[in-house]
Amino acid sequence: MKKILFGITSLTLGGAERVLVDIVNKLKNDYDISIFTLYPNGEFEKDISKNVKIFSLYNKPYNEMTKLEKLRVSLKLLLSRKSIYNKIIKQGNYDTEIAFLEGPTTRLFSVKNTKTKKIAWVHNDISKVFGNNLKSKLKGKYDNKVYNKYDTIVFVSKDNLDKFVDLYPHINKNKLKLIYNYIDAEQVKEKSGLKLDISFEKDRINFVTVARLTKQKAIDRLLKVHIDLIREGFIHNVYVIGEGPEKEVLEKDIKENNVQNTFKLLGKKENPYPYIKNADIFFLLSSYEGYGMVLEEAKILDKFIIITDTAAREAVAAYKNSIIVDNNEAAIYNGLKQIIEGKIECAVSNMSDSYDNMQILEEIRKIL
Repeated sequence: MKKILFGITSLTLGGAERVLVDIVNKLKNDYDISIFTLYPNGEFEKDISKNVKIFSLYNKPYNEMTKLEKLRVSLKLLLSRKSIYNKIIKQGNYDTEIAFLEGPTTRLFSVKNTKTKKIAWVHNDISKVFGNNLKSKLKGKYDNKVYNKYDTIVFVSKDNLDKFVDLYPHINKNKLKLIYNYIDAEQVKEKSGLKLDISFEKDRINFVTVARLTKQKAIDRLLKVHIDLIREGFIHNVYVIGEGPEKEVLEKDIKENNVQNTFKLLGKKENPYPYIKNADIFFLLSSYEGYGMVLEEAKILDKFIIITDTAAREAVAAYKNSIIVDNNEAAIYNGLKQIIEGKIECAVSNMSDSYDNMQILEEIRKIL
């Protein structure tokens, strides 16, 4: 049985992390699978099959580290990459090593090992994910060498693949492969039936999104649109599921604009599916996206979807129960306003009865 190692920063709540959980749980009987994380105790660890081994580089979650500890681990990953790999990863004698998320794990797994097939997974717009400052530009140049060391590079959207080629035009195109995200549809439907801890108001439209509170997800922009709509009498509720570094700023703006009753940050939810199922509309209004796995979950639950024009457009291309708006504040305002006014029909699609992405698993098996 082939030995496969997946590497990821941690198994905290997130789209790529959720995809990894579903993939390894489906493939656990076909391969001897292990997962390596930089940081332990992610919420999704408990969802991993007992047949899958999990081990971590550090013994403390990243969010529990001090600023000094975070600086030390970053420097160690940068300067001691080869020794870490040889001591911890190489000793496992894996047939295939898969860096499942761009960033530090991808750099670590790029250390040369002629006995192992190397695969990198890219879940985001690589030209934007690290920002635009000098440090980010240096990372980009460094990662050009990193990705050249992989045998296969997998992208979860064509848009992300194209952006990668624009950024790294000299990388061998034969290495690049498009495989959309796999998701366990039956599990989504089953979990969506569990009890909610809130009640949605029936006399107004309730919007919900699931997103980390980061600049990428543009929740601050969404909040500005919401405030404008409320002030002009277009009453609706917004529920945001997720945590992140923008939380304090958002909470302050929500309070200052007195929209605590209509714009609600629900925090992390290990099971977001009942919220998606019971809300009226699902939206993902990010500045940029990879593919947007949460959109697949919303489709499975037959929700009307509104998104900004990012790589996520591929997720709703064949989904009639959706609209795509331009990636700016004015377009988002107009899109939400039309939904609130009832000018856009938000009918269900009944897609959940026919949802099937088992072919994606076959494509993954082929590259393994």
